This record gives sequence, C-alpha cells and structure tokens, in this order.
Amino acid sequence: MTGRPVGPDDLTLTLDNPRAERIKKVAALAGRSARSRAGVLLVEGPQAVREAVRHAAARVRDVYLTEDAHARHPEIATEALAAGRYVHLGSPQVLDAMSADAQGVVAVVDDAGYALDDVLAAGPRLVAVLSNVRDPGNAGTVIRAADAAGADAIILAGQSVDPGNPKVIRSTAGSIFHLPIVRSLPLEDAAVALSSAGLRVLAADGSGDAEPGLGRGRCRGTGRPDRLGLWQ
Repeated sequence: MTGRPVGPDDLTLTLDNPRAERIKKVAALAGRSARSRAGVLLVEGPQAVREAVRHAAARVRDVYLTEDAHARHPEIATEALAAGRYVHLGSPQVLDAMSADAQGVVAVVDDAGYALDDVLAAGPRLVAVLSNVRDPGNAGTVIRAADAAGADAIILAGQSVDPGNPKVIRSTAGSIFHLPIVRSLPLEDAAVALSSAGLRVLAADGSGDAEPGLGRGRCRGTGRPDRLGLWQ
C-alpha cells in the first residue's frame, strides 16, 4: 500500500475491504475532532478533488477512486500522479464506506491552516468576511461566490462553521483550494486588522431595515477606509 503507481494505465484495484483500518480512518475524517488530530481534510466528489489536485497538489496525500470514476474522470489520476501524489483504486463498497457523498472519488488533503498575518502580508485587495455563518451550505456558497468575484482571501469569523467540514468543501465546488481561508477569528479583530492594513471595510446586515432613499440591498459606506460601512 505504500508503492506509487507509475502511471494511470497501471492502476489496479488494490482496496476491496470496506472494513479495513485505512478505510475507517478516512471515513472518520468526516468528524472535526479526527480532522483536527490528523491535520487533514476529507475531500469528496470529482469536482472538489480535481480542484485540490490542480490548485493544491502539494497538500494532497492520497486520492481514491472507483474504476468507474477513474474511467469517467481520468484526468484526476493523471494529474495527481504527474504531481507525485498517491492514487488508489477501490471497490464501490470501499468508496461508499469512506463517504456516501463521494461519487466514487475521495482525497485526503493537508489542512493549510492559514493565519491572518500571512494573508495580509500578501497585500490583498479584496477579502470576504463571514460572521457567524453556521450553515455549511451557506458558507460554501459564499466562498464560491467570493472566489468568482476575485476575492484574495476569506475570513470565517465568530462562531462560523469549520471550513474543513466536508459539506462546506462540497458546497464550494473546489473554490476552497483557490484562495486562503482564515478561521476562528473574532469579527471585531478581523475588521480592525483589515482596516489597519489599509483595506476599506464595509458590512452587510441581511436583517437590517431599509433606509429611505437607499432601499434594501444597497450599501451605505462611509467613504473612509478606517470606518465601517453598513448595509441598511
């Protein structure tokens, strides 16, 4: 189980026991405590795994595919092997035991653990901050939208969901591997740090009342980089 195949055409079925210890350890990564102890993420589905291989190959530890998934998405194994990553073929039962949402493709990826100081040192122009977003699907959708809008980084502030949650990763459709994500930061600290770095800070409140002349969904900013603009 330690050998690395020399090419995608040489892959053979090597995992066929869904009760094997390796399979149990991968499946356990659905839980936050297991991810935290191992320092890795569980990445499910062809889109997310493909993006992990293409944009964060150095962090990919192992890629697992069924034979059918390999036939449908041969580029995943090809690119993973070209990057020197381990690729394994498993039976459908094995992949189902790893994840019911895998569609025959799973990867184990190192958790990057980005720090805000490192993000700010890179001179970002646009940072999206999510405050107390607890729903994994909502968090993933915002991350995906921020990526599409050209954000340089994302901060999950307050009591927001863990970005390593497999549901969050699936919802981002791979965007989580395109830009750094900082977690577990108090919202006030994030706003002060961003402002101190010269970024103009604006805020949106989905439950705010409409201000006369603006209407719901319009942004009222202060025009100053050291003040907080509010959605009204």
